[in-house]
Amino acid sequence: MSMTASHHELDLEALEQLSTGAHSMGTSAVRTCEMITGAVVLATCNRFELYLDLVDGAAAPGSPGTLSERDLAHAADEVARLIAVESGVSQEAARSAFTVRSGEGVTQHLFTVASGLDSMVVGEREIAGQVRRALDASHAESTTSPRLERLFQSASRASKRVAHTTHLGADGRSVVSVGLDLAEASIPPWRQTSAVIVGTGAYAGATVAALRARGCVDIAVYSASGRAEQFAMARGVDAVTDLVTALGEADLVVSCSGAGRGNRLARPSAGPGEAAAPGSGLRTDDPSDLRYILETAAVVAARDDAAVRAGDDGTARPLVVLDLALHHDVDPGVGDIDQVLLMDLGTIRSHAPSTSSLPVRAAREIVAAAVTEFTVGETLRAADSVVVALRDRITAEVETELARSAGSFTTDADRAAHEKSLRRFAATLLHRGITRIRDAARAGEPLEEVAEDTATVLTMRWNGRRAVPGAGPATPVAEPRHSPRDGLAAG
Repeated sequence: MSMTASHHELDLEALEQLSTGAHSMGTSAVRTCEMITGAVVLATCNRFELYLDLVDGAAAPGSPGTLSERDLAHAADEVARLIAVESGVSQEAARSAFTVRSGEGVTQHLFTVASGLDSMVVGEREIAGQVRRALDASHAESTTSPRLERLFQSASRASKRVAHTTHLGADGRSVVSVGLDLAEASIPPWRQTSAVIVGTGAYAGATVAALRARGCVDIAVYSASGRAEQFAMARGVDAVTDLVTALGEADLVVSCSGAGRGNRLARPSAGPGEAAAPGSGLRTDDPSDLRYILETAAVVAARDDAAVRAGDDGTARPLVVLDLALHHDVDPGVGDIDQVLLMDLGTIRSHAPSTSSLPVRAAREIVAAAVTEFTVGETLRAADSVVVALRDRITAEVETELARSAGSFTTDADRAAHEKSLRRFAATLLHRGITRIRDAARAGEPLEEVAEDTATVLTMRWNGRRAVPGAGPATPVAEPRHSPRDGLAAG
């Protein structure tokens, strides 16, 4: 099963809050919940996802992956409890933040994610490496399992097939890189550009790396939550506390905090007589709570300061503002200010491949084929265990019958002929049973029922092949053309 939360439902700050302690969540889940036997955690700027291998408590034997709703709910509740402890949100909020999938839905989602088809910028390739590193991390923590190993390896193969066939993401584009590409035409050369980053989350870190890769050296960071200093020290950039002054000196602002109008998560409720903690993240319809990190008035003040500094030498340089928050850090009115260019996620997405483009459609077809291939392979793998059990059962039945009838023959030749006849019959029945089990696996039928029907055929036909004392080798009796229920041909 999988539990997934992403940019489709939550803003950046909510995802960051939810994924607190993500690095140890796989280990905690495996150690704490007995039914979880493996875990891989995928935590990025845009998503927090857990892929779990569960003991099939209510599943039919021989049908791995078939989980009851009770199994899924129990595992999801246990993981939500662990996430709540680590992140400080309520267990109810943690549970409701995730989409739970099982069976083929897990495969479909992971393959789509790994191929960049679920990203903000469709086709971005960074996620492929993040999926591989998630599996590597589970190796290091010893939390993976054979099924999760096959799932993630197959997802990576599907991702490579998409990249090589469609060339989606050939430029390594991401939300940050596309935004910076769009800004480039309106700012000074990168080595002369003064950039301010608003926020200290994973997107802010990615922005620092992308700016440096382009040659930008004047980078400052601002955080409304007071985390700028720690972030700046770790990355060798400047921390600022006066946002208006910083805006007045900037050529480029990248806002990615998601802390304004955001979709934050509820923390545990205050007790009787206690006030809710500030910043508890409870959603509200109070317009005064729906604030922006960059208000129009602040940007106007910053532009006025910049104009004063420019003096008679000329007008202030243009300002480009990239709003990368899902629910907007920046007041849309900022885009109406003279010489300010505001671009948000809508603008960035419009420069990414269309979801209806030929490469994207081709990529989805590749993913669909890969999902089918993986699902069939896993189904046949499940069938193999049923086949082994059936073979062992038939072998035991033959040995029991040979032991029972050993004293019924007067010569070794008759006894040998009887054994040969029984083993030939058992081999024929096993072959037909294997064929039927594999057909049932492909058709999605209960495999154990098919195996039981095959064994029933053996029992029904056994009496007709038992030796009669003094009668020489057992003579095969005529067999019906079909077995009951399962349609096994008798010859």
